[in-house]
Amino acid sequence: MDFRTTIHIADNMGIMHHSDQMMMLGSCFSDNIGGKLRQAMINVNVNPFGTLYNPFSIASSVDRIIDCIPERGIDLFQGSGVWNSYNFHSRYSMPDKEATLTRMNEQIEKAHKHLKSCHMLIITLGTAVVYRMKDTNQVVANCHKVPQHNFTRQMASVDEITAVLSTMVERLHEFNPSLRILFTVSPIRHVADGLEVNSLSKASLRVAIANVNRDYCKFTSYFPAYEIVMDDLRDYRFYASDMVHPSDVAINYIWQTFQAAYFDDASTQAIARCERVMKRLTHRPMTANREIIERFNADTKAVIANLVKEYPYIANIKEINDLISE
Repeated sequence: MDFRTTIHIADNMGIMHHSDQMMMLGSCFSDNIGGKLRQAMINVNVNPFGTLYNPFSIASSVDRIIDCIPERGIDLFQGSGVWNSYNFHSRYSMPDKEATLTRMNEQIEKAHKHLKSCHMLIITLGTAVVYRMKDTNQVVANCHKVPQHNFTRQMASVDEITAVLSTMVERLHEFNPSLRILFTVSPIRHVADGLEVNSLSKASLRVAIANVNRDYCKFTSYFPAYEIVMDDLRDYRFYASDMVHPSDVAINYIWQTFQAAYFDDASTQAIARCERVMKRLTHRPMTANREIIERFNADTKAVIANLVKEYPYIANIKEINDLISE
């Protein structure tokens, strides 16, 4: 007897390759899978605006990337000793205003160049709940702990989400006709709004994605990360201690499922080799013996050099290029 309801995804569709250039946008689930792609030495740009949750903020960030619209000084406000932007996650907030602007605008420029030659854009929607500033009606990507009375909170309708995602997809296809777009819904529950609101929110996102994929099926698709956690794993042992975020075991399971579904056999082999080398890069010899440490570092550099000879495209990754250029 089978005690699981396994999510079945066609294996080896081969629509992704280890040499592909990718981008991730969306909720912190994008950071999780983006981290796995980086560990596999895949050239991926992960959340250039930081973590984004609602479809309106994601679509707005896509517009800014395509048009390469810089952040301006007037867009920033000061809070908790740092300069913030409602368009960016707090990871970019700094005490110095000009440094904050420079950091944000570097991300926009880098994302613009990356997206133009990208093969795959993976968008993870987190919530249909949006917060608008009362004085401007602007949807914010991050409230930055500004008092809630400054915002209006609302649940976007399926039609509103479908419309904003459809417009975004059309702009992306015009900007980069070879780009494929993979949607997913984050399995991370937004419990602060209540579980009933969370259920309605996730359902609205899922229906809107289905609507978009029906109309743009030639270059969009869906990966069932939400269903894998909710229906396949379906157990609190697959959650972190907060009982909201997936555990490392769950993330690894989703990553393995993702690989099996989209990467060809040659890419899967390349990923396994690169992951082993990345583990070596993070390893530090448990010794103070300088000779042993230098020998280990030299061996690691040789391993990287040999890997680059076999997979020359990984030299485009800054960290790898820095190592082989030393």
